[in-house]
Amino acid sequence: MMTISSPSKDDNLGMDNGKYVRYTPEQVEALERLYHDCPKPSSIRRQQLIRECPILSNIEPKQIKVWFQNRRCREKQRKEASRLQAVNRKLTAMNKLLMEENDRLQKQVSHLVYENSYFRQQTQNVTLATTDTSCESVVTSGQHHLTPQHPPKDASPAGLLSIAEETLTEFLSKATGTAVEWVQMPGMKPGPDSIGIIAISHGCTGVASRACGLIGLEPTRVAEILKDWSSWFRDCRAVDTLNVLSTANNGTIELLYMQLYAPTTLAPARDFWLLRYTSPMEDGSLVICERSLNNTQNGPSMPPVPHFVRAEMLPSGYLIRPCEGGGSIIHIVDHVDLEPWSVPEVLRPLYESSTLLAQRTTFAAFSHLRQISQEISQPTVTSWGRRPAALRALGQRMSRGFNEAVNGFADEGWSVTESDGVDDVTVFVNLAPAKATGANQMYAAHGIPVVSNAVLCAKASMLLQDVAPAILMRFLREYRSEWADSSMDAYSAASVKAGPTSLPMDRNGSFGSQVILPLAHTLEHEEFMEVVKLENMGHYQDNMMMPGDIFFLQLCNGVDENAIGTSAELVFAPIDASFTDDAPLLPSGFRIIPINNKLTQNPTRDLASTLEAPRNQRGSNQAGPTKSVMTIAFQFGFEIHLEENIAAMARQYVRSIISSVQRVALALSPSPFGSPSLQGNPEAHTLTHWIQQSYSGFLGEELFKSVDGRSESVLKTLWNHSDAITCCSLKTLPVFTFANQAGLDMLETTLVSLQDVSLDKIFDENGRKNVFSELPQILQQGYACLPGGVCLSSMGRPVSYERVVAWKVLNDNDTPHCIAFMFINWSFV
Repeated sequence: MMTISSPSKDDNLGMDNGKYVRYTPEQVEALERLYHDCPKPSSIRRQQLIRECPILSNIEPKQIKVWFQNRRCREKQRKEASRLQAVNRKLTAMNKLLMEENDRLQKQVSHLVYENSYFRQQTQNVTLATTDTSCESVVTSGQHHLTPQHPPKDASPAGLLSIAEETLTEFLSKATGTAVEWVQMPGMKPGPDSIGIIAISHGCTGVASRACGLIGLEPTRVAEILKDWSSWFRDCRAVDTLNVLSTANNGTIELLYMQLYAPTTLAPARDFWLLRYTSPMEDGSLVICERSLNNTQNGPSMPPVPHFVRAEMLPSGYLIRPCEGGGSIIHIVDHVDLEPWSVPEVLRPLYESSTLLAQRTTFAAFSHLRQISQEISQPTVTSWGRRPAALRALGQRMSRGFNEAVNGFADEGWSVTESDGVDDVTVFVNLAPAKATGANQMYAAHGIPVVSNAVLCAKASMLLQDVAPAILMRFLREYRSEWADSSMDAYSAASVKAGPTSLPMDRNGSFGSQVILPLAHTLEHEEFMEVVKLENMGHYQDNMMMPGDIFFLQLCNGVDENAIGTSAELVFAPIDASFTDDAPLLPSGFRIIPINNKLTQNPTRDLASTLEAPRNQRGSNQAGPTKSVMTIAFQFGFEIHLEENIAAMARQYVRSIISSVQRVALALSPSPFGSPSLQGNPEAHTLTHWIQQSYSGFLGEELFKSVDGRSESVLKTLWNHSDAITCCSLKTLPVFTFANQAGLDMLETTLVSLQDVSLDKIFDENGRKNVFSELPQILQQGYACLPGGVCLSSMGRPVSYERVVAWKVLNDNDTPHCIAFMFINWSFV
């Protein structure tokens, strides 16, 4: 029954013409059911609801409309309140962390003040002592420099407990105390949306990193995840638990042996002999701390393992504290000595960088925990039809497969083949049954003959100068045609599918552009997985395999050029339409790691420059040249009797990739005139002369002021001109053929990939009409002035400009060569 009542705050109220309407519980229940089916019904749908539900027959359609409006409003308010509560909890936890960090810094300041006072007094004492030449004074002054030698630790059960307690104390002093001088990691700012507070060591033994933050998982779950190194640490090859001891406080002591992959072919892998101590604390916290057991006696030990360098883990681990309202506050400390002496001198910064340790280990742990927390709180199925956990597992397999290829361990079946006399590319072959047949087992299930009975890997490493890893990796990802060989892509895919009977080199077709399908899914921070399709524009002769498109599963990370000193990876594996989560994979790809500690705060001008510095400061490298090491590894399935031919083919392919990467890196590296090769290119000087001469001839004024006429000076002036000057081909659909540095910045591309950008792609429909309607006038009259507007860069970012001057560029024979466009006063919107 419906009655009119006085105004009330009851949720079951509707409003009509200033009056409040109270609904019966049955009516509210019916409306709620309807709301869950259709929260925003149309007018026709509301009338249909009244007819279908007799209990609502005495309610007017307008009142039903008001009820749904109020219900949607309450739903929105509840969601917003829930979101604000979650943000408030996170801010409260972050505030607590910042207060603890502030307290630690205050203690560190006090400690430094005390040390400063002590050293000042000691300096005075030494000064006085040096004036006394007596034997007693000399002996006394030297006693302060004696370093006690630590005897081997007792590794009996009682001794291990003593080591564990000592490790716990040292770990906590690093996690929450002042045992290590911590500095904030460059580019990491704390806040409600940050991953946590990341810090790196300064001036301690080895390299160390520390992080603290909030994770929406319970402490026991966090501990379970973090103790399983293999599940989240991509560089971890294996962890074996050799012994477990229980302690009186319900804790455990574990003896572990862990192996880590080498990140490059130029260095050996690392291993650790560890003690892990898991202990509950009186305040409800949980501690997991670890350290090396290299200097022990009267207990188990781990002898050296061939092809591994025994590294040392200093007291490290995790402090996991329950958080009010759910979740955990986690403190992570990673502190290792990676024995840099064992690698070539050029690579030692790679093993002496606390920043890289933070990114590859500490940061990875937090990212993994956050990903699992999100998957639990927001269970979804991606557009690919796979759950995030399945994609995460695929990512782990892709990374592990690439690491296996880079390292080539003998116990996994890899053996090196005979060199061809040049040692730039190393070729390994794997005849292990599991490896050899893995690439074919799923296809054999579909009745396709198994023809690949071995796997070959060609790999190499190279040093890169003055190019940011993120920028180069983005280029390799987006412009595969600049470095890949379509016949090799076809062979790689065919070896996984049905296996060719001969190399697919003879073909009368070709592969067109790469298509990155909209199936991307973010796995961890700055990491995503996607499917890449290479479109087949033709077919093969003589019954060659792979007449259709080629598909790759691709894993990419580290393409954010704003992250200081970040390593980058691009790993891919051929797949087919019947691809399943447990399908065998043969990953190949690239890894680029910066190997210098002094990193510029201003990344090089590149595909997606977002710097707002003055033009004369852009691209400056104030911290000195940057260096990176790139590792390349490509795997192929093949028939064993074709080993010699496949090895020669693979070597040639990787060498061609190295050549392409060097060319691309040269184009992406900073220079006063853009590409260093531009100054020595006669065509660039000639084109510059034509551009300047045609502008003067058609517009009656000089393009450049105060130029001395030398070709080098003209090219330099054109390249550094503040307005974006570009040239387009004389085609039905003009494409860009040249641009100065401002033009490359505006288009967010490079000289190498400029031809992939067409004039019609950077304008919307109205812009295309305006520009293309003026092209006949430009060709007939010689020039045109276009009004200001907005265009798009190759990366889809809007660019505003004040006006455009376009003119016809004539060659020395007065024949039209191209059309030049000058975008005046452009800027990103």
